[in-house]
Amino acid sequence: MNAITRLNRDALQGAAVTLEINGREVQAHSGELLIEVAKREGIEIPHLCYREGMEEVGNCRSCMVEIDGERVLAPSCCRHPSQGMKVTTDSTRALAAQKMVLEMLLSDMPETEYTRHNEVDFWARKLAVGKPRFAARHQPPRDASHAAITVNLDACIQCTRCVRACRDEQVNDVIGLAFRGEDAKIVFDMDDPMGNSTCVACGECVQACPTGALMPAREAALAVPDKQVDSVCPYCGVGCQLTYNIKDNKILFVEGRDGPANRERLCVKGRYGFDYAHHPHRLTVPLIRRADAPKSGEFTMDPDRVMDVFREASWEEALALAGGTLAHIRDTHGKRALAGFGSAKGSNEEAYLFQKLVRTGFGSNNVDHCTRLCHASSVAALLEGIGSGAVSNPVMDVTKAEVVIVIGANPTVNHPVAATWIKNAVRNGTKLVVCDPRRSDLARSAHRYLQFKPDTDVALLNAMMHVIVSEGLVDQDFIASRTIGYAELEQNVAGYSPELMAPICGIDADTIRYVARLYATSKGSMILWGMGISQHIHGTDNARCLIALALMTGQIGRPGTGLHPLRGQNNVQGASDAGLIPMMFPDYQRVDNPAAHAKFEQAWGVKLDDKPGLTVVEIMHAIKRGEIRGMYIMGENPAMSDPDANHARESLAALDHLVVQDIFLTETAYLADVILPASAFPEKTGSFTNTDRLVQMGRQALNPPGQAKQDLWIIQQLATRLGLDWNYSHVSEVFDEMRHTMPSIGGITWERLEREHAVTYPCLVEGDPGEPVVFTDHFPRESGRARFVPADIIPADERPDADYPMVLITGRQLEHWHTGSMTRRTAVLDAIEPDPVALIHPLDLAAMGGQPGDVVTISSRRGQVALFARADDSSPRGAVFVPFCYYEAAINKLTNAALDPFGKIPEFKYCAIRVALGGEVQEQGSYGGGQVLSAIRDALAVEGVAKS
Repeated sequence: MNAITRLNRDALQGAAVTLEINGREVQAHSGELLIEVAKREGIEIPHLCYREGMEEVGNCRSCMVEIDGERVLAPSCCRHPSQGMKVTTDSTRALAAQKMVLEMLLSDMPETEYTRHNEVDFWARKLAVGKPRFAARHQPPRDASHAAITVNLDACIQCTRCVRACRDEQVNDVIGLAFRGEDAKIVFDMDDPMGNSTCVACGECVQACPTGALMPAREAALAVPDKQVDSVCPYCGVGCQLTYNIKDNKILFVEGRDGPANRERLCVKGRYGFDYAHHPHRLTVPLIRRADAPKSGEFTMDPDRVMDVFREASWEEALALAGGTLAHIRDTHGKRALAGFGSAKGSNEEAYLFQKLVRTGFGSNNVDHCTRLCHASSVAALLEGIGSGAVSNPVMDVTKAEVVIVIGANPTVNHPVAATWIKNAVRNGTKLVVCDPRRSDLARSAHRYLQFKPDTDVALLNAMMHVIVSEGLVDQDFIASRTIGYAELEQNVAGYSPELMAPICGIDADTIRYVARLYATSKGSMILWGMGISQHIHGTDNARCLIALALMTGQIGRPGTGLHPLRGQNNVQGASDAGLIPMMFPDYQRVDNPAAHAKFEQAWGVKLDDKPGLTVVEIMHAIKRGEIRGMYIMGENPAMSDPDANHARESLAALDHLVVQDIFLTETAYLADVILPASAFPEKTGSFTNTDRLVQMGRQALNPPGQAKQDLWIIQQLATRLGLDWNYSHVSEVFDEMRHTMPSIGGITWERLEREHAVTYPCLVEGDPGEPVVFTDHFPRESGRARFVPADIIPADERPDADYPMVLITGRQLEHWHTGSMTRRTAVLDAIEPDPVALIHPLDLAAMGGQPGDVVTISSRRGQVALFARADDSSPRGAVFVPFCYYEAAINKLTNAALDPFGKIPEFKYCAIRVALGGEVQEQGSYGGGQVLSAIRDALAVEGVAKS
C-alpha cells in the first residue's frame, strides 16, 4: 500500500467477509484493515503510527488486538479481516498491551507541551493510563534552525509518520530513521539541522506528527483558535483546499483539507504563506496622489513613506475622483480611451463583474489580465485545435497513465502538490519523461530526461511526430473519425527527421525515437506543460505540436490521457472563463460573433462593442501613442510582471488617470492617481476555478483591516459612478448571473457549492456530476472534429551575440509567488529566501572568476539589475535563470516584449543578456517581512544557522 491508497481503495476492497469484533457480527472486505473496520463500527482502538492513507507499518504497537486461535496479539493496523475471524479489541491481554505501550511512551514525553493535539496524551486519557513508572530516556536538544518548522525530538515516538509523509506522499526524501537501538532517531538528510537540509518546508511532516515533535515555528500550534474556516489556497492553480485556524481576527496556522486536488497536502506557500494579510503595509484607507508628487517611470518605492506621494481621502472623495475622471475620459476621448486589468487572484465573481464593468461602463473590450503573460498562446492553440481552452483531464489522472510527459514546466516549484501526484505515479510504475532546458527536481524521478536547447521546442516535437508517422504508430481510426487536417501535418513533419533535428535541439536521434515510440504505444499517455512552452514568440506553435501529438496517437478523451497546460495563478482559469480577456465574452464566446454579441447585449441590457480589445502589452504601447488615457487596475502588478518593465512603468506614468485597487502599495499602485484599499484573499467569499476545471468555494475567514473594502463592493461603487445601475447584495447573486450566461457552469448552483465545496465543469444542468474528463466522443468545434495545425521552426526574436552572449530565462521560485507582493510580506517565506538571486551554472560562474554569493550585474538591451549569484547546475551552460519576484532586482526590466502573433504573449523565456561580476544590489528596505521577519532572522542567527 502507498500514498495513493485512498484514490484506488475501491479497487483493493477484495471479497466480502463476515467476522466478529467484540462479539458483534460485522461485514467487511478482505482488502480493508481491522482498525478501519472497527472504526466504521464505532469501536475505538488506540493508534499512533497508523494514519489513513499512509502505508501501514505497525511499529508503535498501541493498536494490538486479540484474534481467536492465534498465540500472539496482532496489530490491527496491519491485519486484514478474513471469513469467520473473531477479534477482541478490549480483552484483558489486548488492553494490557495497549496500556503498556502508552505508559512507556508517556515516560519519554517531555513536560513541555508542543501541541494541543498530542495523541499519546489523548489515548492515555482514554485508557486511564496513570503516571508512568519508567525513567525517561535521554532528551535530545531542540532544533530551531528552520524558519517554518521546529524539531522537538524529545517528543518523538518514532512512529515514522513524518518519514512516510516525506518519502511516500510528498516524495521529497528528506526525512529518515537512522541509527539503531537507543541511538535510533529521526534525521534530515545526513543528520543535518533541519534548516540546513534540503527540506522544502511543505509541512506534510508537521501535519502528520502525532506529538508535536515537528511543529510550526513560533509555537502556533499551542494557541487555541476561536474558529476554523474551510477555504482554498490563494497561490497556484492546483487549488488545494485548506482550513484557516483563526484567533482574534488573525490566522494562527493553516492545515490541509481533503480536497479533490490535494487530499490534505499543501506546499510551503499554502501552509506558511498567510501572514501577509496582517502585514503593516496593508492599505487601510483610500489614497489620492498629492499635487506635488508628479508621476515618473523611474522611481524608488518605499512603502513606509506612502504619505510622501499620497494623501488620505474618504471613500466618497476617492470614488468620486476615480469614477468621475474615468467617465470624463470616456465621454471626452471615446470609449476605447479606457482599459482595465483584472486579477487572476480574485474570485470568479470579481472577474465577471470587472469585465462587465469595462464592457458596459467603459464601453470597449480593452480588458485583460495576467493570462496574457502565462498561457495565452496555449489557449489560442487549444481553441483553434480542439475548440476549448481548458484542460482535458485533471492532474490526478497521471496516476492512471502509463506515460507522462512534462515539458516546459517545473511542477516541484510552481505546482508542488501536483508534482507529488506525478512522483506518486512514478513510484507505481508510470514512466515519466521530462523535457526542459532546465533540469528540475522532477528530473530525478524521470524515466528519461531530455535537456533540449532553449528555443528549440518545435524542432524536438516535430521530430517526435516524424517518428510516429514514419513508423506507422498513428491511430488511424481516431484520425479518420475525429480530426481534420492530418494530411497537411503529415507532409509538414516529413522534413523533421530526428537525425536532422538532433543537432538543432541537442537531443540524440535514438532518444527522440525512443520517447516518441513510448508515448505513441502506451495504453494511456498524458502531456502536461507550463510556461516554458507558452512564453515564446512561437508559444502557439509549441502548443500546436503538443496537441498534434495527442491527436495523431488518439491519446485524448480517456482517463490517463490528454492535454493539461498547468495554470499559474489560483484563478487564472476562472478569470479567463469569466471573460477577463479582450476578445471573449464569458465562456469563450467571441465578442465579434454576432450571436454571442446579441446574447450579451440582451443579458446586460446595453449596447456592446463588437471589436476585440487590446491585450496587456498592446495597451502599454497604446498608452505611449496617446490612444489609452485612463486605466482601472485591480490586483495586478504590471510594473513588475510586464516584459520590458521600464517601458511598462513609463506607460503607466503617462496615463492621464490611473485607478489601482489593491491590498499593498505595489509598484503599479505607486504610479496611481487613486488607490482603493481592497480585501485580501482570506477576507472574501467567492468561487475559484483551479487548473482541473474544478469550481471551489473560498470562504471569508477575516475582516478587512481599517477602511479596506470588499472588492465586489468597490467594483459596484465605481460602476455606479460610471452610470451603471447595479445592485448585487450578495456574491451569490453575481454567481447566479454568471451561470445563466455561461453554459459550462449552468448546472452549478451556489447552494451546491456551499454544500459540496467543489464541482467540476462542464456541468450543464443542475444535478449533473460534472465531467473531469472531456472530449470523450467529440470536440467542441463546428464539425465536432479536432484540427491539426502544422508548425515550423521560428527562432526567438532576440538571439545571443558578441555583446549579449548568454540567454535569460525567467520564472517563479518555490517560496515566492509572482511579483512577490504577498509572499515577500510573509515572514517565514521571506526568511527562507530573502535575497534576489541569479541561478548560474557553476562552470559559467567560475569562468567569469566568480563564486556563489558574489554580486553580478545582468544586462540586456533594455536595462540591467544587480543581484547575488547562486551556483546551480539545473540551467545549461550559457543560460541564467532569475525569479521575477524581487522588487530590488526587477528582472522584467530586461525581458523582451516581442509577442507571439496569435496569443499576444511576450517572450519571457528567452532574451540575450550579458553577465558581469560586481554591482550594487538595491536595498530591500522595509519591503519584506518587517519586524516579524527580523525576529525570525535574529532567532536563526542565535541558532548559528546561516543561509548560504
